Amino acid sequence: MGNNQNISKASEESQKSVVQTVYKYSELTGEIIGCAMRVHSALGNGFQEVIYQRALEIEMADSGISFTREHEMPVYYKGQQIGIRRVDFLVEGIVSVELKAITELQDVHLAQAINYLEAYDLEIGLLINFGSKSLQHKRLINRKFNQKNQGNPAIKKISGSDI
Repeated sequence: MGNNQNISKASEESQKSVVQTVYKYSELTGEIIGCAMRVHSALGNGFQEVIYQRALEIEMADSGISFTREHEMPVYYKGQQIGIRRVDFLVEGIVSVELKAITELQDVHLAQAINYLEAYDLEIGLLINFGSKSLQHKRLINRKFNQKNQGNPAIKKISGSDI
């Protein structure tokens, strides 16, 4: 077995350890995190967010993951649209992915990403930071999912949404 195969095998094993099967959409979020790890491994830290966004777009497409980039999501309050926000990636219509390229994630970034999940009425999201020396990623769960949303008529409801 060649050295590249050993590295590839180790990388594959490392990626498998990212997948926690007890979580909803674990396989999908694990694949996304694996793509982000490959991007960070190749580029390192220090680039602007848009560079990582473009690289992750290529990596996810190569992995056969269905997504839209810079997906416009209307924000509703009491049945009225009050604005539009672009999510970095909407993966398979069910997982939001927010990217950062900052030295360290702070609570405000986590709170912002969770607020987006609630506003979009999505159940699961990822917050990924390429700016630190090691890739940082947080799996987010919208605890208010499947409760009364803010009136967004375009919300994609998924049956059997137990966490």
